[in-house]
Amino acid sequence: MTSLDKPTTPGTQPVDPAAEPSADQKAVTQAALFDAFGGIRGTVETMLPGLLFVMIYTINKDVKLSAIAAGAVAVLLVVVRLLRKDTVKHAFSGVFGVGVGVAFALFTGSAKGFYLPGMIYGAGLGVAFTLSALVGFPLLGVILGPVFKENLSWRTRNPGRKKAYTKASLAWGLIFLAKYAILFPLYWWGDATQLGWVLIALKLPPMVLAVYFTWVFLAKAPPPINVIAEWEAEEAAEKAAKAAKAAAKAAKAGEGRGV
Repeated sequence: MTSLDKPTTPGTQPVDPAAEPSADQKAVTQAALFDAFGGIRGTVETMLPGLLFVMIYTINKDVKLSAIAAGAVAVLLVVVRLLRKDTVKHAFSGVFGVGVGVAFALFTGSAKGFYLPGMIYGAGLGVAFTLSALVGFPLLGVILGPVFKENLSWRTRNPGRKKAYTKASLAWGLIFLAKYAILFPLYWWGDATQLGWVLIALKLPPMVLAVYFTWVFLAKAPPPINVIAEWEAEEAAEKAAKAAKAAAKAAKAGEGRGV
C-alpha cells in the first residue's frame, strides 16, 4: 500500500518545496479554496434556512412553523441540486445541520433549540482546529490536502506548506472560538430573536475572514506536491517495465526456437 506522504519515486519530477509560488499557483489556490468551501452558492444555501427561521419566528413567534419552513427549504435546495445534477456535498451537510436543529427546536419547543446543535458543532470545530495546529497536525491540511492532490505529503515532504496549514488552522480555530464566545452568552442570557439575528450577522464575516487568511498563508507557501501524478507515473513505469520484460522474454523464447 502506497503511503499518503511517501518519498518521491524514481522517474518522477518532485516539486521543489522551496520554490516561490507563481501567479498561476496563487490563482489555483484561490479557485480550490472557493470550491472547497462551497463558493457563493454554497454560502447562500447554508444561510437561507436559518435566515428563514429567524424571519418567521420574529414575526409570529411560532417555533413549529419556523422550524418546518427552514427544514423544507433545506430539503428543497438539495432537490434542486439533484435535479440539476450539481454537486450536493455542501447542500447535504447543510440539510443535515438544519435537520438536527429542527429536531431540537420541535423537541424542546424553544427557538434557541434550533441554534444549539450548530453552535456546539462550531465551537467544537474551533477547539479542533486550534488543538490540531498546536500539536503539529493541522486539520486544514487534512481537509485541503486531497483538494490540492497532495494528500498528506505536506507533513514530511513540504515543510513550508505544513507551516502554512498550521497558521491557517490556528486562524480558523481562534476565529471560531471568538465567534462562539459572543454567541453562547446570548444563548444563555439573551432572547431567541436577538440570538437568531446576531447568529445570522456572524454567519458570513468570520467564514470570509478565515478563508481569506487561509488564502494568504497558502498563496505564500510552496506549491503542493502532486502525489496523484507521482502514483500515476509510478504505475506507468511499472507497466512499461512489465511490458519490456514480457517482450524480452518473448524474444528470448523466439531465439530458443530458432525463429
